[in-house]
Amino acid sequence: MKYKHLFIVLLSIGTISNSFSQDITDRVITASVPSLLIPADARSSGMGDMGIATPVDAFSQQWNPAKYAFSETRSGFGVGYTPYLRELVTDINLGQLTYFNRFNRRSAFAGSIRFFSLGEIELRDTAEQVATIDEPNEFYVDLSYSLRLSEEFSMAVTGRFISSNLVVTGTGGDASASNTFATDISAFYRGEEKFYNDFNGRWRFGGAIQNIGPKIKFDDAGTENFLPTNLKLGAGFDFILDPSNTIGVYTEFNKLLVPTPSDSNGDNRIDRNDDWANEGEFSAIFSSFGDAPDGLSEELKEVTWAIGAEYWYEDSFAFRVGYFNESEEKGFRQFLTLGAGFKYTSINIDASYLFSTTPVQNPLEGTLRFSLTFNIGDDAYIEY
Repeated sequence: MKYKHLFIVLLSIGTISNSFSQDITDRVITASVPSLLIPADARSSGMGDMGIATPVDAFSQQWNPAKYAFSETRSGFGVGYTPYLRELVTDINLGQLTYFNRFNRRSAFAGSIRFFSLGEIELRDTAEQVATIDEPNEFYVDLSYSLRLSEEFSMAVTGRFISSNLVVTGTGGDASASNTFATDISAFYRGEEKFYNDFNGRWRFGGAIQNIGPKIKFDDAGTENFLPTNLKLGAGFDFILDPSNTIGVYTEFNKLLVPTPSDSNGDNRIDRNDDWANEGEFSAIFSSFGDAPDGLSEELKEVTWAIGAEYWYEDSFAFRVGYFNESEEKGFRQFLTLGAGFKYTSINIDASYLFSTTPVQNPLEGTLRFSLTFNIGDDAYIEY
């Protein structure tokens, strides 16, 4: 058996297996299909992995499709490519294709396809045996509709089909590929441009509850696992210095609406025999705000935050910077990002790079990400 990727696959499946357990002091929240949360575009990745309250672009589908109702472009599509764990392997990738259409002044629809491939895994019992090739992957299809409810506010609903096939033939057990559905609800506010002494400015706010849906099952025993249901809230302000120079400053907060693992039965272990693993997926959305054993202090540690900025010159060149923070006790992801963008006629080219700032190495460390956006019908709608 070739073990090139097997440890990665087992790590992914391990978070959802029936044998899941944690040390009594380890209460990191886990959920299935975590690739849903990986940013697929270089623009948001360059600002600390955020996009809930940033200006609209083709990739708003993943972050906040309510923004499409404010697009000045009639339609467009984006292509994103993200190499994953590139410092270890060369064929684990995330790709996304997104299309949107603002078909009138109040409404827009969008669709996207995301494919997360763990590459090829060669399986053999002996060196002489002809290898069996497995290609574990996850696949998502999204459709959204956004509606502008006023000059400054819009909402959107998204439906999502999820297919997860991370099963490796020959690893034993009865695990199999699984399919399910999920829903997002999002909102976006974009204020009017106002004059502030030496510059003009505009406020932006956004929010979304994502991946609301039934648990997903991977084995015949009926073990059910939570989707990564999450709440995102963000805000931003655009400093419009003059017609050629604009600086946007943004922040975003995210919390998984999944139960905190805890030892409810007193056996000094956190596993699937405890109450948290058997809670209903919809009741968990509400209880997740107050189920941490250490109370409010631990609940706050479960909130990740990011800050970022984007500078545009002549609406042609952009420079981006961002920082993402997660508590040391809840995953310890902390990293700095840099990004740049270039716009030529109807084409946007974006790139980003990530630097870990903790001893815990990010899977995207040292990875250069790219995305392309093609705008169709620029300036079809005039927004002030």
